[in-house]
Amino acid sequence: MGTTAQINEYALGTGRRKTSVARVRVREQADGKIVINGRDVEEYFPDERDRLSARHPLQTAELLGSVECLVRVEGGGLTGQAGAVRLGIARALLKLRPDLETRLRDAGHLTRDSRMKERKKYGKRGARRSFQFSKR
Repeated sequence: MGTTAQINEYALGTGRRKTSVARVRVREQADGKIVINGRDVEEYFPDERDRLSARHPLQTAELLGSVECLVRVEGGGLTGQAGAVRLGIARALLKLRPDLETRLRDAGHLTRDSRMKERKKYGKRGARRSFQFSKR
């Protein structure tokens, strides 16, 4: 075991975004498929923006098509899940190839997006929205 992984060895990465959590396993493989919850990335994310977001760390590292990604993601909506997959893939790639850190960090893939949904407050209709006010 050195800096590069063997052919059967997986690098693990965890990504979070809003309430979504993605557990990612990456290994160097010739087919280069991205499988999310047992489905292909094209099938799992119907929106092109989410597919691009999930693939972006691989494009930045110029490893698209040469590494296999197996992802389990749960919680939240599809956009949050895509963000979680993006962070998980970036962290797993960092473990697989530590020399990619500056490239991934400069592209913003290793930064956790900490924004969460703001809680509802009492006396309000939502987090900030008030009930309609009537003078008379």
